[in-house]
Amino acid sequence: MTIYDFSAKSIDGTTVDLSRYKGHVLLIVNTASQCGFTPQYEGLEDLYRKYREQAFAVLGFPCNQFGGQEPGDEDEIDYFCKTQYDIDFPMFAKVDVNGDDAHPLFKYLKKERPGFLGSGIIKWNFTKFLVGRDGEPIRRFAPTIKPEDLQDDINDALAVGAE
Repeated sequence: MTIYDFSAKSIDGTTVDLSRYKGHVLLIVNTASQCGFTPQYEGLEDLYRKYREQAFAVLGFPCNQFGGQEPGDEDEIDYFCKTQYDIDFPMFAKVDVNGDDAHPLFKYLKKERPGFLGSGIIKWNFTKFLVGRDGEPIRRFAPTIKPEDLQDDINDALAVGAE
């Protein structure tokens, strides 16, 4: 199993088969619009713009499970991301990342990269999962890790299987 076995609803409501990203390096992030880490949107967009021509994408998944920091609906989230941070990377519909109703993609990511002390839960917004070109999760990053600090890991992942 890889992330290519999953699909998710985009922020506009269309179903996206994640196999469309085969051969890409991905950074999958649970996001929120009213979080202390929300300014990381800027760094995530910078990474996307810097590396997208090398088959790299950031995939944003809004989540309201941490302090109710993503209370809006998809239209409000999309508007916020575009007007406040000029987000161009793919954004998806709001999901749960923990609990019985967690999106299957996040259940898989947490199983493959369980986090500090193997906890198996996501502890806050802006947890990041780096996924290789083969669809396998490579590494998990805490919310406190800034997007700009991921460049070495992204470059390493892009070098694997590059054509």
